[in-house]
Formats: sequence, C-alpha cells, structure tokens
Amino acid sequence: MNARRENHNNNRRQGPGEVYIETQRIGNLVKVSAIDAKTAIEVSIQGPASASQNELETIAINKLKYVMAKKNQ
Repeated sequence: MNARRENHNNNRRQGPGEVYIETQRIGNLVKVSAIDAKTAIEVSIQGPASASQNELETIAINKLKYVMAKKNQ
C-alpha cells in the first residue's frame, strides 16, 4: 500500500486543499482513496492495474471534488 500527500489548492471554496492519496493493489485492480485533510471526507475508486497511477489519482481527486461540492450545496 502506498500513501502520500498532495496539495490541490485551487481558487474554489468547495475544492480540496491538502489531499491524502492512498493506493492499494488488489489482484488485477488498484484501489485509490483520496482524503481531504481538513474535512476528512474520503472517496475511493477502483481501476485496472494496467491504468497509470496518475490517471487513477486524477479520477479519485475529481470524485473528491464532486462529493465536496455536493456536501456544500
């Protein structure tokens, strides 16, 4: 399992700031979790192990942005 921290500051209020990214390979799949450091909102996605790590992380971060925006409505 890999874990790391990223800073995704954008000028939107509902967007994530510091995000923790965690990846875990499960057979032919990779589970990627994105956790907002400030609110502890967590989302996860699964994708094929053949996909690039950057692509899967981008999808997870976009899902986190979506969930946070929905909660702020």
